[in-house]
This record gives sequence, C-alpha cells and structure tokens, in this order.
Amino acid sequence: MTAAPNEPVLLRRDDGPVAILTLNRPHAMNALSGDLIDALQAEFDRLASDRSIRCVIIEASGRAFSTGHDLREVASSHDRAVHHDLLVRCSAMMLSINRLPQPVIAKIHAIATAAGCQLVAACDLAVASTEATFATSGINNGLFCGTPSVAVGRNVGKKRALDMLFTGQFVDAATALRDGLVSRVVPADKLDAETLSLARHIAAQPPQQIAKGKAMFHRHMEMNLADAYAHATDFMADAMQSEDARAGIDAFVTKKPKPDWKGR
Repeated sequence: MTAAPNEPVLLRRDDGPVAILTLNRPHAMNALSGDLIDALQAEFDRLASDRSIRCVIIEASGRAFSTGHDLREVASSHDRAVHHDLLVRCSAMMLSINRLPQPVIAKIHAIATAAGCQLVAACDLAVASTEATFATSGINNGLFCGTPSVAVGRNVGKKRALDMLFTGQFVDAATALRDGLVSRVVPADKLDAETLSLARHIAAQPPQQIAKGKAMFHRHMEMNLADAYAHATDFMADAMQSEDARAGIDAFVTKKPKPDWKGR
C-alpha cells in the first residue's frame, strides 16, 4: 500500500468502545516523524477524557509497523536543540500511553524497529503476527537506541535488551513473545480479528477498575517490593468498596448473571 505524503499521517476510526489509531506513512515505513509524533500526542490527549472509549489499538498501514525515527528528518538538521526537542516530544508521547486510562494494544503486522519497537514496548499489550520482526537497530546506523532502551529494557530485562541494543539484530515474533516484548502471537490472517476481539473483551470489563488498575500497576512496577505490596493493598481495599466490585462479588457468590458495570 502506498499513500501520498499529503495524506493524514494518523487515522482514527472507532469500533464501538474501541478506538483504532492507524499510523499512515506507508511511503516512509511509518517512520515517527515530528508530525506523526504530534498527531499521536493530540489523539492521546483527546482519548484521556473520552469515557466512551474503553480500549485503544495502534496499528499501521503498509509493509511496516514503524521503522523508528524518520532519519531523513533527523539528518535535515545538525542542531542539537532541534534533535532534543524531537526526542522530548517523542518521550512525552510514549509516556502518554502509560498514563491513558484505557489499555493500549499495539497490533504489529510487520517490522518494528528502533523507536517503532519502543512504541510496541510502550503499549500495555501487544499482539504480533507470526510474520512480525523486531529490532533496536539504531546501532547499525551509528546510533545507540537510547530512548527505545527505556521501554524495551522494562519489557524484556537487562541482558536481552542489551543483546538487542548492542547487536541491532532482528528477533522474530516467537522470540519477542518469549522475552515479553509482545503479549500474544497469532497467524497473520487472524491478526485483525484476534486483536479486535481482545480489545472488545477488555472494553467489556468494569471501566473504572481497568483505568485505576492500569494506573496502580504502572506505579507499583517502579517501586520496591514492600512498597509495591502496600500500594496494591490500599488499591484493593478501596476497590472492594466500589459498586462494581460489590455487585460482581455478589453475583459470583449467589451465582447470578454478571451485572452491568456501573463504574466510570
């Protein structure tokens, strides 16, 4: 698939409570240009207050998920301030995924490299086609993938991350699943259906508990073990007082049908 450079760099369509964002720079392998970074940030800002959306999918058009930063754009300036600004905007966009109340699922049909691999790692979940491949390949162009190392390292652990970062070598979908970079791998012809089914399943769960649980999880993952347990304990004690939890527990105990979730 090809697209003219003047087409929108990011598309959005909603499937009920699921928002689907499509990276739309297929002519540039969906490289994360400044415009695409800004478009993603703007969409995340809108989604943050949109209570009708319960889950988000990030997918891509063309023959790549994303090959990372647009190196033609990077090469157009030798000004550190320009490069720093681009990276600050990109890091803020990645952090916005973490801070969204909705779970975000990356749907990877093909290669995801450098900051494209970072985008996969930044998402809460990732469903990959068996044909997808992953790399932090900046080193092959003389550039260690510093900002991608933040998200990738937190997904796969130090030694696996440094293996990817030092070598720039590709890993296949099965390896990415083994190492924790993605959460599911499915045949290419089932990728669309399986990802949407997962998103709809999550969207049907109690939304307040999903949003608060996501925030709690990301926070405790940055704590030491004792503090993490204390934080999670307080969270669950509060959660047990919620209308949804009381209704859900009562339905389980009394063998009633699952209730309609009220929390927002």
